[in-house]
Amino acid sequence: MILEMKVPSPGESIKEVEIATWLVKDGDYVEKDQAIAEVDSDKATLELPAEASGIITLKAEEGDAVAVGAVVCLIDTSAAKPSGSAPAAEAKPAVEAPKVEEKKAEAPKAAPVAEKTYATQAPSPAARKILDEKNIQPTDIVGTGKGGRITKDDAVNAVPSMGTPTGGTRGSERTKLSMLRRKVAERLVSAKNETAMLTTFNEVDMTAIYDLRAEFKDAFKEKHGLGLGFMSFFTKAVTRALQLFPDVNSMIDGQEKISYDFCDISVAVSGPKGLMVPVMRNAETLSFRGVEAEIKRLALRARDGQITVDEMTGGTFTISNGGVFGSMLSTPIINPPQSGILGMHNVVERPIVRNGQIVIAPVMYVALSYDHRIIDGRESVGFLVAVKEALENPVEHLMGGNAKKALEL
Repeated sequence: MILEMKVPSPGESIKEVEIATWLVKDGDYVEKDQAIAEVDSDKATLELPAEASGIITLKAEEGDAVAVGAVVCLIDTSAAKPSGSAPAAEAKPAVEAPKVEEKKAEAPKAAPVAEKTYATQAPSPAARKILDEKNIQPTDIVGTGKGGRITKDDAVNAVPSMGTPTGGTRGSERTKLSMLRRKVAERLVSAKNETAMLTTFNEVDMTAIYDLRAEFKDAFKEKHGLGLGFMSFFTKAVTRALQLFPDVNSMIDGQEKISYDFCDISVAVSGPKGLMVPVMRNAETLSFRGVEAEIKRLALRARDGQITVDEMTGGTFTISNGGVFGSMLSTPIINPPQSGILGMHNVVERPIVRNGQIVIAPVMYVALSYDHRIIDGRESVGFLVAVKEALENPVEHLMGGNAKKALEL
């Protein structure tokens, strides 16, 4: 029986996917539920499992865009699983060996391959024009055309001589962007063109958080099996600020504003196919342990290519941590249709004034990019100040005055 495998729908509104990589070859025997391909949608990279066991016939090439519901491969379920015995596999090279030797013996009879030589014929008219513009003599470059003739490409790639050639390469490579990468690019341009995006900045003295982590991170790790990182503090500070300034937790839909009484926080993570933004649902209800556990779960799924479309849709606000890559300051781009995104950066020891004295403290610059169509300066600045005060005094604003209880120790 021949089974037609069709492209399943990765999620609502997705009409086609792109074959990123075939994990099997045409004619291979596959087992049921075996991953046979990786497919890119405009939101995620997903694995395509075999629906049955049998011999597979591929019906699409890598890079092809395939409509949801279209046949992507055939599986002959009546085919027996090949034995794959070792002796049979080894017999084939032994039979073919004489042919290889025969080809080697005939090699001298082949026409000699012409070596690259300096041009012996006049350049093509197009090449001559380019060389004249660059003030390069035809005798100074190597022609790759027939008989050593200089082609237009030779002229375009030619570099005026600055002395002895260095032998450096001038190669280039053209590769097709994945569907996910193309969609990210499209959304970034759309965000810049269709929103009134503005960014406000502040700095955070991270001393209190450093002290809390130094005091409790070992006990937290021992009890919960999780690291006590910055993200739980920032997530708690953001959800508090969103409740104080609800306009930042709103979106524009045509001529209407949609406000939310929950905080679904999108967290930018780096995956094998690029940036992904999975969502922590109802982050305002999560404890420090809950935030750390959820971030770890989502990051692992993104890294392993298992993240689903549902896990990346529906966020109301985004946190992006460029500090892990060493960024000192940036202006993050809004993740539409959201109206705000908080950018975290690296922590650097800097001189600050505390109680009238200049001291050295671990300082992080933070940035809030927001859609000025829906968020005014008062709300944006007030939101970022609320984040700053919560991070600089986390025991009072985020832990209810009791750090051990908040950390469930």
